[in-house]
Amino acid sequence: MREYDRAMARASTTSDVFNAVAEPRRRDIVVLLADGQLRSVGQIVESMQLAQPAVSKHLAVLRSVGVVNVEQRGKERFYSLNAGSLRPLHDWVQPFEKLWSSQLDRIKKRAEKKAAERAAGN
Repeated sequence: MREYDRAMARASTTSDVFNAVAEPRRRDIVVLLADGQLRSVGQIVESMQLAQPAVSKHLAVLRSVGVVNVEQRGKERFYSLNAGSLRPLHDWVQPFEKLWSSQLDRIKKRAEKKAAERAAGN
C-alpha cells in the first residue's frame, strides 16, 4: 500500500476549490459565512470553537482558492463568502441531482402506498 501512496500524491489543499473544501472544518466555515455576514477572525474562532491559529490556517486555504474574501479594518480582518467560487462544486454535483430526486420520489410513493394499504386494512 505504501507504494500506491507514493505514486498517487494528494493534490495540495490550495490547488482548487474541491481540495480546499475537502476538509470538514473548512466546510463548516463556508456554511458559517453563507449568510452573507462579514465576520472577524475572532467571531469565526468563537463560532467554530477552534484555536485561532487553526482557524487562520483554514481561512488562508479558503482565501487562496477564492472561496472567501477578506477586508482589513485596522488590525482586524473580516471574512465573507465568495459564493461564486463554489460554482465548480455545483456544476460537478448537478448531474447527480436527478438521481436524488427520483430516489426521493420512489420513497414517497412507497410510503404513500403503505399508508393506503394500512388505511384499507383498518
